[in-house]
Amino acid sequence: MRTSPNVIITGTPGVGKTVHCEQLAQETGLQHLSINQVAKDRGCYDTYDNELQSWVVDEDKLLDAVEDEVLQGGYLIDWHACDLFPKSWIDLVVVLRCSSTSVHYDRLATRDYNQTKLQENLDAEIFGILLEEAREAFDEEIVVELNSEKDDDVESNCARISSWVESWKRDRANKRD
Repeated sequence: MRTSPNVIITGTPGVGKTVHCEQLAQETGLQHLSINQVAKDRGCYDTYDNELQSWVVDEDKLLDAVEDEVLQGGYLIDWHACDLFPKSWIDLVVVLRCSSTSVHYDRLATRDYNQTKLQENLDAEIFGILLEEAREAFDEEIVVELNSEKDDDVESNCARISSWVESWKRDRANKRD
């Protein structure tokens, strides 16, 4: 039985996943697991997509690469997708959203994305694709949608998630007693 939860922080690129994970790691003691970094470090790529100018992750390789760690619990999983992770691994799914297209566009433009990749990510956010995927892949009660546009949002979101983590730990400790 895990003594710390696994939390997915997901959303389209540019919504603040990494900023949230870094702050939450400090506040909660959970470890920030950047899936992009894991894929790079552990060779979990399948092919390269020339149009989007990005690597395509081999999801089976990726899951094999993180399984032993994640099953122990205590991770903030930072990635733009969540539906590949088994339900049994995950205790909370936080979908960060940026409803201001202009704010989101500016964030993505600073990343030097080509126009195709930039537009695809804006469209995915506008249509709520990742939220829909999260709701289809996980039980409704563990999927939370949070707005991430202003600096204040990061603070309030992290406080809310930190509180949830503490509550999760307390509930598990009480069950063990």
